[in-house]
Amino acid sequence: MPKPKWATPERQNHLVRLFLRSGGFCVFGGKPCTNPERHHYVPYIEALVKDWIADDREARGYILRLQRQALHRIPERGSLRGTFNAISRTIYHDNQPMFYVEELGISGLTFRPFAKVRLASSYVRLHVDIGDVMKGLSKNRRRKAIRYSKALPLEAQRQVDTLCSRAVADHLR
Repeated sequence: MPKPKWATPERQNHLVRLFLRSGGFCVFGGKPCTNPERHHYVPYIEALVKDWIADDREARGYILRLQRQALHRIPERGSLRGTFNAISRTIYHDNQPMFYVEELGISGLTFRPFAKVRLASSYVRLHVDIGDVMKGLSKNRRRKAIRYSKALPLEAQRQVDTLCSRAVADHLR
C-alpha cells in the first residue's frame, strides 16, 4: 500500500512523539481528560491529519497559481502562445532529421533498388537509387529488406543513409 502524501518523515515523528508523551490517552497530559472527544489521541490525530491534508492542498494550489502567473508574464505577443511557441518550434525543427527513409523498393522502369525518402516537415518524397549498396547482400536479405521492411546490415544502412543525405542536399540546393 503506498504511503499517503501527508505522511512526511517530520509529521510521522511528530505523531510518534505525541503518542509517547500521551500514552495513547489525553494529548495535553491531563489525567482526567477534560474533553475526551477532542483531546483523546485518536480523534486528535485524525483532526491533525485532516489539517495537514488541507495545508498540502493549499500549498499545491499556491504553487499552481504561481506557475500560471509566470506563464502569463511570458513576453510573447500574438496567437503563438503556449508550450509550442515560436522558440520551442524552432528548437523542435532544428533537432529533427533532414529526412526519413520510408521504404525500400525495386523500380519498375530500371529494375534497380531505390529508397523512398520523405523530407522532414514536408510532403515531398524522393526516390533515391541505391543499386550498388544492395549488391553485397544475399538475394534472401535483399528480398526481406524490400518486401518485409527488415533491417539492413549496419554497413549497408550507413551507405543508404549517406546516399539519401546527398540526394536530399542536392534537392534542397
